[in-house]
Amino acid sequence: MDEELNESLWVRIKGSTATGDIIAGVYYRPPDQGDQADEALYRQTGAASRSQALVLMGDFNHPHICWRDNTAEHKQPRKFLECVDDNFLLQVIEDPTRRGAMLDLVLTNKEGLVGDIKLKGSLGCSDHEMVEFRILRAVRRAHSKLTTLDFRRADFGLFRDLLGRIPWDKALEGRGAQESWLVFKGHLLQAQERCIPTKRKSSKNTKRPPRMNKELLDKVKQKMKPTEGGSKGR
Repeated sequence: MDEELNESLWVRIKGSTATGDIIAGVYYRPPDQGDQADEALYRQTGAASRSQALVLMGDFNHPHICWRDNTAEHKQPRKFLECVDDNFLLQVIEDPTRRGAMLDLVLTNKEGLVGDIKLKGSLGCSDHEMVEFRILRAVRRAHSKLTTLDFRRADFGLFRDLLGRIPWDKALEGRGAQESWLVFKGHLLQAQERCIPTKRKSSKNTKRPPRMNKELLDKVKQKMKPTEGGSKGR
């Protein structure tokens, strides 16, 4: 089979003038797929992600990606994560879909576009979970599932203590740079989980940078008002 060919289907869901169209893609990536076919997928995904709204779903066969930490040890899943990050995609499946592994994914470029996600058991002789979800034409913004670290409630004293207890010379002895980084990162994430709580990330006013508060916006507007001579203020 030509390496450039891959098992994918792309459709455009027509929307109203207000909501715009939605691009939906379905993809199957064989476990032994080569780098050339992977690159073709990344090009397709990059082109589709530039649309106003994208939902990409399918079996991508990357069981060793840790979606909670957004990490992977091997080259191919790392490249896939890079594609997801470079195109600002959000992966919304949270539970394993086949024998404890998360192979079936739903990716979107707009928070709140996909909702009501459920795993519905296997169909026929398949050992994969069926994934049911809704594509929401009116994007929900009020109930985001995204979380962020709450540094205001962090216990940094315990954080330093936990990392200070680790015998780093022994833990990293004989390891290369990549392996040492993974060991360090593992301990760091364990300490983070114990010491830094999370909070739900609000999607309100996400388009406005945090530094643009009301007082500063008022000053910008005042600065841009025309002067008596009709020119704008510098």
